[in-house]
Amino acid sequence: MNREQLRALLDEVAAGRTDAAAAFERMSWSPVEAVGPDAYARLDHHRLLRNGMPEVVFGEGKTTGQIVEICGRLAERGGFLATRLETATQQAIRNAFPAADVNELGRIAHLRSASAPQPGDDFILVASAGTSDLPVAEEAAVTAAAFGNRVERLYDVGVAGLHRLLNESAVLQRARVVIVVAGMEGALPSVVGGLVRAPVIAVPTSVGYGAAFGGIAALLGMLNSCAAGITVVNIDNGFGAACAATRIAQVTALGTGHT
Repeated sequence: MNREQLRALLDEVAAGRTDAAAAFERMSWSPVEAVGPDAYARLDHHRLLRNGMPEVVFGEGKTTGQIVEICGRLAERGGFLATRLETATQQAIRNAFPAADVNELGRIAHLRSASAPQPGDDFILVASAGTSDLPVAEEAAVTAAAFGNRVERLYDVGVAGLHRLLNESAVLQRARVVIVVAGMEGALPSVVGGLVRAPVIAVPTSVGYGAAFGGIAALLGMLNSCAAGITVVNIDNGFGAACAATRIAQVTALGTGHT
């Protein structure tokens, strides 16, 4: 249940369309739910209500059985988002939740809640420097969409062929927030940051030859960007970039009167 759904429920009670007992039943789920005999996970069901983004399942380090069980508990409340999923776990999620959207490239799965709001006209743009950066870019794109944003993609527009990016200036200018994913030397966010007014969130990837040091070169390049105001997240952290973009989009939507 998010803030809008809670407000609508209280309005129903106030108007007499729902009685207090029915409303209590809908609100009576415990905000924290232990999973498994040893409580290997404790799900925070009120996170969406508190900060606008639900609990998300991070797949690394968990067994396939644990992930499927956690996703099942979340699905009972509406839906789930699970990241960093191995191939076997992706298939298990397909089998257990046929309605879920499983993105193999981004290693991420999303089961949309039936009560989730439809996105508005404003959008978050996810741009990637190269095709090799797509796993991280797709993690960002699917996460942003799962959090209720409209998402557009702009892929393979790195600085080695700058005309590819400049040809897409119209979509760059319309974006509410731009997530820029790049490996190698990590130069693309600086270029984008010099072209757009929207907030830019840079994501360094671990793509590159030895001197890239698994993404450290791109990370340092982005942290030292000469384009003012760029935000940088951790290496390969497309999920974190989408969370930051969502928070920015939510705040700016409130400022413009959008919901």
